[in-house]
Amino acid sequence: MYNYQKINPKTPDNIKERQAYLLGGGIASLSAAAFLIRDAHMPGENIHILEQLDVFGGSMDGAGLAETGYTARGGREIEEHFECFMELFSFIPSLKDKTVSVLDEFRQLNIEEPIESHCRLVHRQGEKLDFSSLGLSTANALSLSKLHLLKEEVLGAMTIEEFFDSSFFETNFWYFWASMFAFEPWHSVVEVKRYMERFMHLLGGMNCLKGILHTEYNQYDSLILPLITWLKEQGVNFEPGCEVTDIEFDFKENKKTATAVQYLKDGQTQVINVKETDIVLFTNGSMTENTTKGDLEHPAILDRSENKGCFSVWQKLAKKSSDFGRPEVFCSDIDKTKWLSFTITLKDDEIVFPHLYDLSGDLPGMGGLVTIKDSKWFMSWVVPKQPHFINQPDNVKVLWAYALNLDVPGDYVDKSISECTGREMFEELLYHMGLIDKKDEILEHTVNVIPSIMPYITSQFMPRIKGDRPEVVPEGSVNFGFLGQFAEIPNDCVFTVEYSVRGGMMAVYQLMNLDKEVDPVFPSQYDIRVLTDAAKTCLGVDKISLKDVPLGTIFKNTELDKLL
Repeated sequence: MYNYQKINPKTPDNIKERQAYLLGGGIASLSAAAFLIRDAHMPGENIHILEQLDVFGGSMDGAGLAETGYTARGGREIEEHFECFMELFSFIPSLKDKTVSVLDEFRQLNIEEPIESHCRLVHRQGEKLDFSSLGLSTANALSLSKLHLLKEEVLGAMTIEEFFDSSFFETNFWYFWASMFAFEPWHSVVEVKRYMERFMHLLGGMNCLKGILHTEYNQYDSLILPLITWLKEQGVNFEPGCEVTDIEFDFKENKKTATAVQYLKDGQTQVINVKETDIVLFTNGSMTENTTKGDLEHPAILDRSENKGCFSVWQKLAKKSSDFGRPEVFCSDIDKTKWLSFTITLKDDEIVFPHLYDLSGDLPGMGGLVTIKDSKWFMSWVVPKQPHFINQPDNVKVLWAYALNLDVPGDYVDKSISECTGREMFEELLYHMGLIDKKDEILEHTVNVIPSIMPYITSQFMPRIKGDRPEVVPEGSVNFGFLGQFAEIPNDCVFTVEYSVRGGMMAVYQLMNLDKEVDPVFPSQYDIRVLTDAAKTCLGVDKISLKDVPLGTIFKNTELDKLL
């Protein structure tokens, strides 16, 4: 945020009588609650967070016991220019020391233990690959330049595979990109454009994950838990076991006013009558909706049910107004939006962690994602900082892995990963790590392997056009807004914590009429220094000092040359 905007806004009228109903317990609602308290001066006891599950935090999860195994469905990439994220956690106290913020301890960790991968790609059962370059041809680089210059409305619902030629999908760039962000060839090329522009300042270090930040523990323990703790101290009402089923509106005089929220609690229908001066914020889709889990001896069974949770509620709302978006674009093709992750818990391990350190040279938490380039399942693994969970004993270690290709047989296990037990998918991973000859001994020290299959995990990447995602505050809305990955936020990119936090900030500031601007998205794509470095990296001349090369030489025959 620009310093001129770091103000304490005036208290809105009648704030002590107004209520806020936040539907969904993910990071977007938690963030909105925090900004309502800090910036709108709303009493915490006036804020109600309704969540269907018994635990809050949405997709930023992490739980388990040393005796039965730990699980986390995934972690979101974080970098220095997540402006709204950093603003939020700058005023949330640390659980360890109330005199410092979560941001303070987060920043200090990443100064002391920065991520820099020394083993980004492997193949041939644990053999390191050269990952020093992006491996882009001049034609590939020109395609990326063209994508940067084209307007979103021109690209429309075009997919990645429709925009790039087949050679692009054999480059290191694609393996880095797809594994970091979970892109598939059939996903929206507009989302690739947004990611490229949002993270262009990191392109030079993309091959070794420079600039990516990590937390002390899993993201629930490190981020969600201190945020929930602070909100509870402010008196915020956390209401688990509440399944929202519908929201009623008054559409008179071209306005959209939420009037009631319907939900199920203990099998009984409940209704909240909403005043015009209250606000209702609805998380209209969840990446981890309908997640199912397995274990060491059982596969996770894909949930294809018609009950899609918050997506189903969004479908009802979309029929009430064309300004409420088109949910069917995102949640109608599970086979294009699913993937699977698994968490491995080891006890008294003397094989796996030492082997991975010898392979990579990276201490736990400092290497980031390792992608298996010749895996039919397109697998990657992460060795997180240990302990990864607050209650994890010293003799217990945790690994995380995931796959993007769910419906093809493996290289060692002759099944698709969707059909595999936790044991079988771990055996496939051990094969690619070069440890298959020691699998029996390793399995003796394996507490559990918990797979999580998520039907909608990449649904926010599906090809879409303007209007498919509703505005955070739809036109004419008096007291209602959308939150999360399926509301439209210009210039920012989905599948990030920042997107959810930014949406919460936008909704609160707009609906409460606060005289304060939302933190702007970091405009790296307009910085000529960033553009130059990105062009050098894509063209494979990133080792050449700019002062020794004429600018025209760097941009020769590129779209950037025309632009300049």
